[in-house]
Amino acid sequence: MDDLSFIRRTMEHATAFTAVPGWGGVAMGVTALAAATLASRGATPAEWLATWLIASAAALLIGGWAMARKARHAGTTVFSYSGRRFVLGFLPPLAVGALLTAAVARAGLYQALPGTWLLLYGAGVVTGGAFSLRIVPIMGVCFVVLGVVALFGPPAWGNALMAAGFGGLHIVFGLLIARRYGG
Repeated sequence: MDDLSFIRRTMEHATAFTAVPGWGGVAMGVTALAAATLASRGATPAEWLATWLIASAAALLIGGWAMARKARHAGTTVFSYSGRRFVLGFLPPLAVGALLTAAVARAGLYQALPGTWLLLYGAGVVTGGAFSLRIVPIMGVCFVVLGVVALFGPPAWGNALMAAGFGGLHIVFGLLIARRYGG
C-alpha cells in the first residue's frame, strides 16, 4: 500500500493542471468586451473604474465556476496538487493588482490602471500557467505585451487595450483551449 501511495503522489505531482476552461475564457472575454463598451461611455474616471471592477468580479466568478466544472468533469478538483500550484501562482499578482488599484485610484492616476492590470494579470497567467497547459503561459505573455503598451502608450488607448486583452485574448485563447483541450 505504501508503494501505491508513493506512485499515486508521484503521478499527481507530475500532472499538469488541465482544468483551464476554454469556454469559460470565452465568457470572460465577452464580459470584458461589454465592460469596455460601457466604460467608454463613462462620464468620470470613477465610473470607468466601477464598470471594470464589476466586470472583473463577474469574470472571476465565471472563471472559477468554469474551472471547477471542467475539473469535476475530469474527475479531479481545482484543489488537486497541480490545481493548487496553478492557483498559488495565479493569485499573488491578482492580490497585488487589487492593492495597487486602491492606491492608484486614491492618487487619481486612473490612466495607469490598464497597464497595471494587464501586466499583473499576465504575470499571474504566466506563473500559474507554468503548471498548466503550454498555451496558458503564452496567453500570459500576450497580456504582458499589451500591458507594456498600455503602460507606456497614450492614456487614450487604455480602454481599447483592456478590450483587446481581457476581451480579445480571452476569447481567442479560450476558443483554442476549448478546441484543443476540451471545454
